[in-house]
Amino acid sequence: MAAQRTERTPSTTTDPQLPTSSFVVVANRLPVDRIEHPDGSVDWRTSPGGLVTALEPVMRSHDGAWIGWHGAPDEKLDPFEDGGLQLVPIPLSSSEVEEYYEGFSNGTLWPLYHDCVAHPEFHREWWDAYVEVNQRFADAAARVAEHGGTVWVQDYQLQLVPQMLRAQRPDVRIGFFLHIPFPPTELYQQLPWRRQILEGLLGADLVGFQIPGGARNFLRLVRERTYLVPKRDRVEMDDGRTVTARAYPISINSAQFNELARDPKTVQRAAEIRHDLGDPKYLFLGIDRLDYTKGIFQRLRAFGELVEDGQIDPEEAVFVQVATPSRERVDSYRLLRDDIDRLVGRINGEIGRIGRPPITYLHSSYPREEMAALYRAADIMVVTPLRDGMNLVAKEYLACRQDDTGALVLSEFTGAAKELRQAYMVNPYDINGLKDTMVRALTDDPRARARRMKALRKQVFDHDIDRWAEDFLTDLGKADPQDRHENR
Repeated sequence: MAAQRTERTPSTTTDPQLPTSSFVVVANRLPVDRIEHPDGSVDWRTSPGGLVTALEPVMRSHDGAWIGWHGAPDEKLDPFEDGGLQLVPIPLSSSEVEEYYEGFSNGTLWPLYHDCVAHPEFHREWWDAYVEVNQRFADAAARVAEHGGTVWVQDYQLQLVPQMLRAQRPDVRIGFFLHIPFPPTELYQQLPWRRQILEGLLGADLVGFQIPGGARNFLRLVRERTYLVPKRDRVEMDDGRTVTARAYPISINSAQFNELARDPKTVQRAAEIRHDLGDPKYLFLGIDRLDYTKGIFQRLRAFGELVEDGQIDPEEAVFVQVATPSRERVDSYRLLRDDIDRLVGRINGEIGRIGRPPITYLHSSYPREEMAALYRAADIMVVTPLRDGMNLVAKEYLACRQDDTGALVLSEFTGAAKELRQAYMVNPYDINGLKDTMVRALTDDPRARARRMKALRKQVFDHDIDRWAEDFLTDLGKADPQDRHENR
């Protein structure tokens, strides 16, 4: 969805008059980013995320409302309208950003849910902040949702909201979708507040996960950590409700990405990128948020060794790695950035020549148009997370291809690997195996690569973001607690 200006700039307040809606989305962040101009004026522009694009038609048809934090601590804003969407800002203090968001959400849950790639920290004050902020979101949703309405809660930052909202508004349908992995029993049980999180999620009528394994993990934990006994994908609750847990693999707006990649400006920019890199014969590409779960270090190390071993000629191939800044106030992220800086510096210093470094490392954010040009320019996309709920970068690359050329090297530890089975699969922990697969993607028979790409692109276009949202909301619509009770 194109960026839009607000119809009015929200003002600060202490007692906002909340709008009401039959369809409410609750997420950690609002779907807009604030733009501050040199003259002090403020605009709001629609965020480019796929979730916003997917839910926009549903929200418009229901005069939907979106509840979320607007991104600035210690500031309260009135509800406001942006591009026809009702937005309800939830205030967070600086200490809450530190303890609820950077602390419990990203210092405890994020590493725990990503197979403990980094060590999760368990602090009681972080948990207390998480509970308090979740209650604030739930209170707002209870006030905004119309009688019998639908509330869709998003992601790991708000796992207590379904139960908190249910306690206040048993008349509404509540859906929850987890965008990151849900861990196996052996890891989840480390969490001191494991029962409270499960009970929070059981407040929903429908709990969605990226892959079936996440739903199975959840149901197994419900069986082991509560008195409830799931039957297949359902849990019968004491209040007569049935909670359903299923997989709904998220996707992208494939047609929009494809159209953007076909734009003449994008085609020209893709050619410029290759020219600026010295017109290499082969262009490898990685695009990620700078995060320890993404396997950036492993893929760059593998490429560096391939060049050092002589298996890849640095005169013919280059690697472009875009690492979008992320959570830079968190120590583990600063350490990761330092490690990658040193690795890239060593490889380029030992192997590169003037004007032709083997690795171009870009620690910056880029607009979607530039990303589409990079996808179009790349011969081989390397996506190697150590753990990932889905990974939409892989799907964006496929959607931006204009023919059946190109190759996708994909970690088997992504949710996307369950759908994109024709990719060149790798275990990113196996550096030698990763090297072999990158070479195979580079040297494979063009007809074999084309067959793989054709199948991958069909999957992405057949299962786009609209289908994801429609599947979830259709099932949630069937999960009407009042109807179920009456039909018993």
